[in-house]
Amino acid sequence: MRATTLAEEVSLASWTRTITPSAIEEMLLVAARPDILSFALGLPAAELFPTDTFAQAAAHVLATDPRALQYQPPFQPLQAHIVRLMAQRGVFCREEQVFLTAGAQQGINLLTHLLLDPGGQILTEELLYTGFRQTIQPFQPDIWAVSTDLETGMDVDMVEALLADSARPAFIYAVTDAHNPLCVSMSLEKRIRLAALARAYQVPIVEDDPYGFLYYESPSLPPLRAFDDERIFYIGSFSKILAPALRVGWLIVPEDLIPKLAVIKEANDLNTSTFTQRTISAYLDAGHLPGHLVALRHEYRIRRDTMLHALQTYFPPEVRWRKPATGLFIWVELPSMVDACELLQVAIAAEQVAFMPGNAFCVANHRYAAHCMRLNFSNCTPERIEEGIARLARALAGF
Repeated sequence: MRATTLAEEVSLASWTRTITPSAIEEMLLVAARPDILSFALGLPAAELFPTDTFAQAAAHVLATDPRALQYQPPFQPLQAHIVRLMAQRGVFCREEQVFLTAGAQQGINLLTHLLLDPGGQILTEELLYTGFRQTIQPFQPDIWAVSTDLETGMDVDMVEALLADSARPAFIYAVTDAHNPLCVSMSLEKRIRLAALARAYQVPIVEDDPYGFLYYESPSLPPLRAFDDERIFYIGSFSKILAPALRVGWLIVPEDLIPKLAVIKEANDLNTSTFTQRTISAYLDAGHLPGHLVALRHEYRIRRDTMLHALQTYFPPEVRWRKPATGLFIWVELPSMVDACELLQVAIAAEQVAFMPGNAFCVANHRYAAHCMRLNFSNCTPERIEEGIARLARALAGF
């Protein structure tokens, strides 16, 4: 007789009965293997973390501010820094509109709890960030999904048609710069139209912007939040521009929503690390961030271009990709008969190289992207990128 498990004996919440680990969680375990060369995760380059200058900032905080290790309200000087950072992106806000979070992922979670009722509706794109899917899963929402143009971003015509046909989602989820996974940035015309639709139909937009400071040609366009300061709820993060382990991000929202978000966050984790808030603020006080961003953009541009050249060199001509202007990924379309999930298994077993298959990003288990893969270029050196793409090409050739 088979023994029952605790999960079978305990009455769990109904939404947990069908949950499985996310593709990110599964690939994190794969990528941690020392024999695997991984393009799977959106990891920044650890060797580019500003360890020396950040250590100086941390030492200064510990030496001068005993409150840094105590429970404390959000740190006002860091909020002031964020106001100045946002102004560089064309977003003008006040400190009272800045809400500090434990990373962008928590920002998504808090806004979802604020806006979405169980069984409610949301509007997003057919391919979307897997962490967003995990966040909304407990609410089991109905999802209206629109397509994405690989040159200009979200299909705003389809968004307008749905809203005009009486759709009233709790919110629209949008990644306007370096869409994850498609790596496309929304055109200026679409940004202006989408913000206007939010106003006209009184539908909030949750704008997820972890990559807007990582541009490689001209500076990123202003976020949606630059075109509306009431209906656009902006999510930013230090994870990709400083280090993920700091777990500090921010929201820009109407200030009358801050008390409600504070209650939701208190139930979640009480507060964002007091010490980390103060240390990031001290790092910014010292003026290190502009030079650090220049260095990141320079190195990531080299790594992006190395991967693009390697794809051109090793992959067959029927494979398609675009040159991303922002972010950390390249979206690759394989021949339609290739199943990227099956290719991944072959690539790991035969060539010890990993990537993220396109289906991991599909809404409601659709197979829009069964023949596609997302490749990360930020986490490997140029030499490892060249080697990894050659390995992946061999796996594809033998598939």
